[in-house]
Amino acid sequence: MTDSRYLAETHEVLNQAPILTDYNLYRQDRALVEAVAREGAGRASDALSAFGALAGSSQWIEWGFQANENKPVLHTHDIRGNRRDEVRFHPAYHQLMKASIEHGLHASHWRHPGPGAQVERAAKFYLMTQVEAGHLCPISMTSAAIPALRRQPEVFEQWAPKIMAREYDSRNVPDAQKPGLTIGMAMTEKQGGSDVRANTTRAYPLDTGGPGQAYELVGHKYFVSAPMSDAYLVLAQAPGGLSCFLLPRWRPDGSKNPLQIQRLKNKMGNVANASSETELRGAWALMIGEEGRGVPTIIEMVAMTRFDCMIGSSAGMRQAVAQATHHAAHRSAFGKRLADQPLMRNVLADLAIEHEAALMMTMRIARALDGQAADEHEKQLVRLGTAVGKYWICKRTPGHAYEAMECIGGMGLMEDCIMPRLLRESPVNSIWEGSGNVQCLDVLRAMGRDPGILEAFAAEIRHAAGGNRHLDLFMAKLQAELADRDDFELRARSLVEKMALAMQGSLLVRFGDSAVADAFCASRLNPEVSGLVYGNLPRGVDVEAIVQRATPRL
Repeated sequence: MTDSRYLAETHEVLNQAPILTDYNLYRQDRALVEAVAREGAGRASDALSAFGALAGSSQWIEWGFQANENKPVLHTHDIRGNRRDEVRFHPAYHQLMKASIEHGLHASHWRHPGPGAQVERAAKFYLMTQVEAGHLCPISMTSAAIPALRRQPEVFEQWAPKIMAREYDSRNVPDAQKPGLTIGMAMTEKQGGSDVRANTTRAYPLDTGGPGQAYELVGHKYFVSAPMSDAYLVLAQAPGGLSCFLLPRWRPDGSKNPLQIQRLKNKMGNVANASSETELRGAWALMIGEEGRGVPTIIEMVAMTRFDCMIGSSAGMRQAVAQATHHAAHRSAFGKRLADQPLMRNVLADLAIEHEAALMMTMRIARALDGQAADEHEKQLVRLGTAVGKYWICKRTPGHAYEAMECIGGMGLMEDCIMPRLLRESPVNSIWEGSGNVQCLDVLRAMGRDPGILEAFAAEIRHAAGGNRHLDLFMAKLQAELADRDDFELRARSLVEKMALAMQGSLLVRFGDSAVADAFCASRLNPEVSGLVYGNLPRGVDVEAIVQRATPRL
């Protein structure tokens, strides 16, 4: 007779990778460690290591999952019928916000500027994105508001101390009662989208009007990012044209500002963060910068959030590579570990190369941000390199996320794995802050207005001349294409893509791991290699070394 004790023992769990948790996200990312040292933030290595241990902890990883599994909920009114316009979040979201603000992701680079400040902050933002990307939207906008607010010194003096404070206060109360504030953005409207000059929201002066003066705003905003922010930078049509305003959630007298949330956006990704459609029914606001110069004023904010899109997409690639290489290092099929299968190694190495190229370019722009105040070359590199990088890095991320998911197989499709979230997040940065065509047109516009800006970009690339034959040939062809101005707009995507590849190749040849640099040039810059999906690295690439370099170690 069979012993009933054995009937429940159907199998033993074998051949499964351990869950990737409780590891140091910073120390296990060799490309990041090298970038931090190279780009001027080596002094912060110990602090970043401590932050990386927190970011890789099971507690923080669990917060990321909980914040995404519990979407924010809108409460327009209280039980008595009073207007509240309050968005409530799961406690895990607030824990993530608190952690990011206490570690200075919103303001450390403004509070303590200097060599390496932007690089250190970029590294932290990159690490935290791998925990949870959605909550970093208000963190990014809070950071990016500082350059725009400086256009209006008296407003900056009043608001900046609390914006830059390392204290998170989620309460729905007037800003005067809070030790720390967050800032959102409300630019786009239904009829215009990226064409903000089509905005119809009107701004009516309460007195004489002009910079720093009070107005009431009437209209709608179709996409308000982070509607629980304490104030927003908003574009509206003043008597003198499209202008920028700081619109608080509460009026100076402590009464509720009539900024009324109509509904929350039902987004595919970025679900932990709330976005809303909002009506402005005479909302009190202060003009920032010159009347009629709203776009040049707020573009300083947009430039910084675009850079954060580069960071976020690079981080998404890193987490995807970490998950895929970790899985392949522990999973076996057909008698060998996946990581030892030649074709799988080709795919993994290709994914790792894409990540390192993205990170290399992102951290170079971070160093340029640190140096742009004193160096014209760095300033011009920021102007052009951010648009080029935002276009290409963000555009490459969705395919990268999918391919990494396929490396993991069926388990990669399960919602208790991080890969579905990475895939849903992957298009966000390409679409937000100006989609692909907007970035390409911005590149053409910048080159047309300042011919020296393209020369600065070319000079940066030329530093690698003679370092790799594929790169040399690619740069020569790109130079010829840029000199030909016929059908410039029609060819803009092709040109910007090649500019991005040339810069990534140049940086890798000069500063990167030799195996990664050689593989990048042989696969991305070589016209004889025409693969359209990952896993098409040619013969001669040291795929094993690249995969080993990218694989996290528990």
